[in-house]
Amino acid sequence: MRVLLVEDEEKLASSLANNLRAEGFAVDVAFDGESGKIHSLTYTYDIVILDVMLPGMDGSQVLKVIRTQNRDMPVLMLTAKDSVQDKVKFFEAGADDYLTKPFSFAELLVRVKALLRRRLNSQVDMIQIHDFELDRMAHTC
Repeated sequence: MRVLLVEDEEKLASSLANNLRAEGFAVDVAFDGESGKIHSLTYTYDIVILDVMLPGMDGSQVLKVIRTQNRDMPVLMLTAKDSVQDKVKFFEAGADDYLTKPFSFAELLVRVKALLRRRLNSQVDMIQIHDFELDRMAHTC
């Protein structure tokens, strides 16, 4: 599974990327909104983890670009903003989930897996070529 992580706090981004990689994910990291936008339009991702407050182009603008390009990939928003109005605004803009900082990696991971499970339920979970089988959800072959 391929993840785009857009987070400007380098220490947090590094920690999240390392933990996601340890769980079997391929992770690309962008440290600002413009880079996140370019990555999301250039490469194919299974999920985007997107910080809201980014330098240059903020997360809500990146989300808008992703959604206007007919992208159906799940987007999990990360932010320190925890008001109901903020949550409603991002869900209405196309976010699939919303996690407020600080958070535990365990919670982020279960949310990522839940979003991927929903998306993959409409796709093939098992890819088989001759006697080779790849289970995309269990990360086994």
